Amino acid sequence: MVSKAVHDTLAAFVAERDWAQFHTPENLAKSIAIEAGELLECFQWGANADPKRVREELADVLTYCLFLADRIGADPEQIVLEKLEVTRKKYPVDKARGSSKKYDVL
Repeated sequence: MVSKAVHDTLAAFVAERDWAQFHTPENLAKSIAIEAGELLECFQWGANADPKRVREELADVLTYCLFLADRIGADPEQIVLEKLEVTRKKYPVDKARGSSKKYDVL
C-alpha cells in the first residue's frame, strides 16, 4: 500500500525535526480527525472543490494515518485487507449491490 521509499521519507522527515516525541497514538488520532475536517471543508459549500486543495488535505490525512499505523506497529496493507474481509461479510454482494443501506437493514 505504501512503498518503503515513502515510509522512509516520512520517517526521515519526522526524525529531522525530532517530532516522534509528539506522535503518540492519541495525538496522531486527533491529527487525523483535524485533517479530515480540513478535507471536508473543501466541500463545505458544494461539490466543486479545488482539486489541488483536496489532494493536499488528503495527503495530510494519509500521512497521519501512516504515522499512526507505524506508531502502533500495524501494517497498513494488512489492516485494510483484514477490515475489507469483515466488511465483505457485512455487505454481501447479493444484498448490498446498488444499495446504500447499512448492513443491519439490508
